[in-house]
Amino acid sequence: MRYEISMTHSGPADFSALFSLGLSSFFLQQLSVEERTEGKLARVVEVQRSQVTANDGIDEWIIPLGGNWYQLPAEQRPTIGDWVLLDAKREKVLRLLERKSVFRRVAAGPKVDLQLIAANVDTLFIVTSCNEEFNESRLERYLALAYEVDVYPVVVMTKTDMAENAESYRRRVQAMKPDLVVELVNALDVEDVQKLASWVSKGSTVALVGSSGVGKSTLVNSLSGQKLTETSDIREKDAKGHHTTSYRALYPLSSGGVLLDVPGMREVKVAHLSTSLAEVFDDIEAIAQHCKFRNCAHVEEPGCAVRAALEAGELDPRRLKNYQKLILEEARNTSSLSEQRHRDRQFSKMVRRHVKAKKGQQRS
Repeated sequence: MRYEISMTHSGPADFSALFSLGLSSFFLQQLSVEERTEGKLARVVEVQRSQVTANDGIDEWIIPLGGNWYQLPAEQRPTIGDWVLLDAKREKVLRLLERKSVFRRVAAGPKVDLQLIAANVDTLFIVTSCNEEFNESRLERYLALAYEVDVYPVVVMTKTDMAENAESYRRRVQAMKPDLVVELVNALDVEDVQKLASWVSKGSTVALVGSSGVGKSTLVNSLSGQKLTETSDIREKDAKGHHTTSYRALYPLSSGGVLLDVPGMREVKVAHLSTSLAEVFDDIEAIAQHCKFRNCAHVEEPGCAVRAALEAGELDPRRLKNYQKLILEEARNTSSLSEQRHRDRQFSKMVRRHVKAKKGQQRS
């Protein structure tokens, strides 16, 4: 069954209308001549349980995902920001186009499982606020997510109008990585927020991540000039927020760029960070080159240059602790995910054998 949100035409989609959703030659070149002619291309703008909302540039279609999709690993299923090819009636997702990038995390909870956050993002706004919510260790996690998929990170500091010294927060960020781009904004001030507009240029997709209540939804509304999503505030008593966005939503702007608002995530479990930790913690990695042992864990090994730098006051203890924590977490989660995939493959084989045996019994 397919539910149409706003039907205004019955013909094939016009690719020119899709450019406002971030369509580029990277995706168009993946289409066959027949697929280009039919033009049933769309972008996933919302994901809710077992269905997606896809926008073909003119209309939006709520499309249930069939059971075949859930036999695939989570990484191969459509997520917010994906480009998909639909059937002629726009009732079914036929295939998923190759992605430019995809953000992943280990899902929260006791079960270790991979969760997709967003796909085909060009720039990541890491939104945090100039108050007690600001947390360097959490910021390093978000940076690791961005660097791992080669997406450009911009740290957006909100609540500047409520901070006694907003610049002190910029200095704290740049003490971690001096070359990071940091923008200080009052999310409620439409004119002030326009300093971010250059990042949301024609054809680009910008995702916003951060804890609930830091001002992501307010930024979306201010950048678009209209109320596209509900907002919430951080409680002043404990600097914590509450959820307003229960699903990821993609919003085209008049500039031709696209904003992708991700639900507040206070917990970002990492996995598969093969290269990004070295980039996030480049200062520690540089010092580690002088350790006596190449596989030094920087704990109690003799000749450890990192521990020497720590004792000399040349390295932030918090930063080293988070570096070691993320390495252990990444190794543990990657191993658990590998075991989970093995169990899933074994279960799929068992199901296929059962179905085959049942069909054999019916024939006989």
